[in-house]
Amino acid sequence: MLDPNHIQLLKALGATSAALALYKLLQLIYGELTSPLRDLPGPESSSWIYGNFKEIWNEENAAPQERWVQQHGTTLKYRGLFGITRLFTMDTKALNHVLMNTNIYQKPEPARYNLSRIVGGGVLVVEGDKHKQQRKVMNPAFGPSQIRELNEIFLAKSQQLRDIWAATINEEGGTARIEILSWLSKTTLDIIGLAGFNYKFDALNDDQEQNELNAAFATIFHAGTRMTLIPMIKAFYPRLRFLRGEKDTEIETSQKTMTRIGNQLLHESKLSAQDKTMSKSRDLLSLLVHSNMSTDLPAHQRMSDEDVVAQVPTFLVAGHETTSTATTWALFALSQDLAVQTKLREELLTVETDSPTMDELNALPYLDMVVRETLRVHAPVPSTIREATQDDILPLNQPFTDRKGVVHEGIRVRKGQTIQIPILAMNRSKELWGEDARMFRPERWESTPEAITSIPGVWGNMLSFLGGPRSMKALLFTLVRAFEFELAVPSEDITKKSTIVQRPVLMSDPQGGNQLPMFIRPYVRT
Repeated sequence: MLDPNHIQLLKALGATSAALALYKLLQLIYGELTSPLRDLPGPESSSWIYGNFKEIWNEENAAPQERWVQQHGTTLKYRGLFGITRLFTMDTKALNHVLMNTNIYQKPEPARYNLSRIVGGGVLVVEGDKHKQQRKVMNPAFGPSQIRELNEIFLAKSQQLRDIWAATINEEGGTARIEILSWLSKTTLDIIGLAGFNYKFDALNDDQEQNELNAAFATIFHAGTRMTLIPMIKAFYPRLRFLRGEKDTEIETSQKTMTRIGNQLLHESKLSAQDKTMSKSRDLLSLLVHSNMSTDLPAHQRMSDEDVVAQVPTFLVAGHETTSTATTWALFALSQDLAVQTKLREELLTVETDSPTMDELNALPYLDMVVRETLRVHAPVPSTIREATQDDILPLNQPFTDRKGVVHEGIRVRKGQTIQIPILAMNRSKELWGEDARMFRPERWESTPEAITSIPGVWGNMLSFLGGPRSMKALLFTLVRAFEFELAVPSEDITKKSTIVQRPVLMSDPQGGNQLPMFIRPYVRT
């Protein structure tokens, strides 16, 4: 039997919790009724729980937003979880304002919580002074000369993949059906393991068992491929993070594994940095440790061991997932336009060696155009989000008319308001790129439209972190010289789904996960 005093205490706690929940609900309703965005045009909410999230999740990336823009204009609102208003704009002046004022507009806490479950507390997650501190320490490790020294790794692993595919094609009698996404993912995992922290994943060696760091990262990264309610509630309502989701135990176990191995790698990098007799490693973690231990850096500006270890999963996401996905989409695009594939191959074959320097790769103009066009049409990260940390007014290039017929020259936003940064939608905007904006046409980079100069730099700098385009160039150089690529399924069967990066999925095989099957045959020079 419970003590009467305990019963009274439980009743009081229950009443307090109910009162707090009611207060929060009334606060939410009042905020929505008085929101300065309440008269913005936008789509009707399709669910009182999910808002418009399910439309965004169920359709191809950016498709709902592009449809809403056609219906409601370039500045609109849509609904998030439990009907909370989100601002969407493709006005370049407004987006420049958001991205330039990083002290006012930061990644919202729910987004940082979800991202931190995958990449820890690395530079992709932290904001404000902590972000500035980490970038200051990390910048010396990511200069052009440092990335250039990693070119040998990029090429060696690209050539290993080429040889594996060549052997498979030979066994199959001249043409093989190969699921390229998984193989490219293994390749870039090996690349970032060696280039990022001198760690051998050996993912390309099929006879090797998946090592524990690879398994841990795969578990964490792929845990969010389904839209479920509990993870969303936990993200938006911190008080409810005690709720257990179906993948929580796996994620927590994997996070412990990544932290343990990260600490081991950090310890080895520190020993190497301190031992004057050892040859210095050139991997990015070693360079980061060296930069962090520099006598030129005041002690209060140095990163803690915990912060340094947090960069390991950051390296994996930035250097592995984005690069493998972008290269997959590049080969998809080349399979859809044989003239482009042939033109690129002809340029690559003018190089007389299989192992060009990075400067030689960068001197290939059409390869550069193909990479740029891939990142435009098939942006690996389709969108991001920011939240206002104070009241503000967003300036506009193009005034909008609200539902009451009032014309607005700016957008008034309150502290806490979320704003979507529509990377992919901007990349495919006909107003910016012309009528053929959705078409893959590398030649457009020979003379780009004047309108795109107004696009914030985030789009031009896609994947610049960790030398993404550079390893992508090494892969394309090696593979397109050696093989011809043809899609193994109808192009209409391919759709895109995104957690952090957008990957291909077959509509005919949704349970098969992320995949892109291709027929690959050797290129024979005539």
